[in-house]
Amino acid sequence: QIQLVEYGGGPVQAGGSLNLSCAASGLIFSNFAFGWFKQSPGKDREFVAVITVSGRVTEYSDSVKGRFTISKNNAENTVSLQMIAMKPEDTAVYYCAAGRSTGRLLLGEADYWGQGTQVTVSS
Repeated sequence: QIQLVEYGGGPVQAGGSLNLSCAASGLIFSNFAFGWFKQSPGKDREFVAVITVSGRVTEYSDSVKGRFTISKNNAENTVSLQMIAMKPEDTAVYYCAAGRSTGRLLLGEADYWGQGTQVTVSS
């Protein structure tokens, strides 16, 4: 059974930092691109960051560029999202996603999704 499980969400003050992790199981980790998406109340789920199958290329939404860093560890089957200089507008449920196609993943068309983890940034 393929599972993506997110860890590391919680409350943080504006300007602070938080690290999210996603543990993947049941799939051949090195064959997948991974992404992070977020969903705020009343809004659609939106793209945050993606890392390609090779791990050599990353893409970010304009709102997090320079503040968030996505990485993957093929040895541990984990994907991380390091978040610094956080803002109240970063508050959302963050989802880990896996896809065989980076292009489709960028469009939110993932093959697998995690259950999400809540991040709350207070001002």
